[in-house]
Amino acid sequence: MTLKNLLKSFDEWRKQQQALVLASVYETAGSTYSKTGARMLINSDGDYQGMLSGGCLEGDLAERARAVLTSGTAQMVTYDLGLNDEELWGLGIGCDGLMRIFLQALRAENNYAPFVAIARAYEGDHPELAATVLVSDQDGIEPGATLVTADENVELFGLTDDAAKDLLVESKAALADNMSLTRQVQIGDAKATVLFALIKPRPRLLVLGAGLDAEPVTRLAAELGWHITVIDHRPAYIEKGSFDDADKVICCPADEMADIVDLAKFNTTIVMSHHLATDRSYLAQLSKSDIQYIGLLGPKDRRKRLLEDLGDDARDLEGRLHGPAGLDIAAVGPAAIALSILAEMHGDLAGC
Repeated sequence: MTLKNLLKSFDEWRKQQQALVLASVYETAGSTYSKTGARMLINSDGDYQGMLSGGCLEGDLAERARAVLTSGTAQMVTYDLGLNDEELWGLGIGCDGLMRIFLQALRAENNYAPFVAIARAYEGDHPELAATVLVSDQDGIEPGATLVTADENVELFGLTDDAAKDLLVESKAALADNMSLTRQVQIGDAKATVLFALIKPRPRLLVLGAGLDAEPVTRLAAELGWHITVIDHRPAYIEKGSFDDADKVICCPADEMADIVDLAKFNTTIVMSHHLATDRSYLAQLSKSDIQYIGLLGPKDRRKRLLEDLGDDARDLEGRLHGPAGLDIAAVGPAAIALSILAEMHGDLAGC
């Protein structure tokens, strides 16, 4: 279950005008499957998208979601799996952590606020943040009232402009720290407990080369829910390749790549055309971008030759170019090499 699946299900349920519940983790301790800021959606039939506990608690959350939809009242639930040594509900979970989850209704009559704004932010290009009031002493601010940042704009749901000013200061701080957290804040003359949850867009991967070994890279990235664009200058490679999992597949001259796609939208890329002049052209264009991870397929000697050919452009790749791309896991064959590349990309994006 990926972010891509979550957003797809939301679109489908929204079209059907189904009543939904948004479940958000707002506090954890010890060993837990999810951490603060994780989200899942549950519909009125008990079907869900997203996982907060690896499947252990989702059934109980579905039952609680029905109660939230019936009452219309948000609910806070705590699962303390370390209270005793007995197997929880006979499931044999074996975890010892604590997880607190906030459940709030999303309805067609109020356009599924605030998740419709959160979903838009997920499809954006930059991290954003949703500040959700869990408990408030201030009249007129109910649990579930939310502020969502979006490209320097702010969307409010159940909040006054004055209340939003106080929340926005805390939201910007959490966004700058790149972390989700729950804290007590001052809103006007009252206090509120607020979940500040990051909204991180799907990673965007640019695959430069459509050979047979690019196919497992695309499939694994799709399994992770990433947004994928594949580019190659050879029509035959595009036509014969199996890239149904990619969001876009483009055939264009290598030296026009940066004119065809907006490199600023991508987090990661892998250069794997197996053609020296083509890879050189790709790297020259990528050197002018801010892409965080730039992978290069091939041995160290090939990388050295390409960097020498690039001259001054090579300096702009320092600290970002990974070649040979991938973690050293003794990978042999396209699938294992793809696994090593995606693992290195995933770790780089996570700051590992």
